[in-house]
Amino acid sequence: MGELQRSVEHLREHQDYPATKTDLVTACNNLSDFAAADKKWFSDNLPEGTYKSAEDVMKALAMYA
Repeated sequence: MGELQRSVEHLREHQDYPATKTDLVTACNNLSDFAAADKKWFSDNLPEGTYKSAEDVMKALAMYA
């Protein structure tokens, strides 16, 4: 993902939890300031499940910021 810091900020500050993969991908796809390639990467790499926090999402994606 090209914009790691912005992605982490969004997950921490603008996403409601708990959230399913569908919830997270839908929210991601509605963001106008992220590249289509980053949105596709997020959708393709996020495992199915329900996430309790941004940290859970980042752990599932092996994202570290």
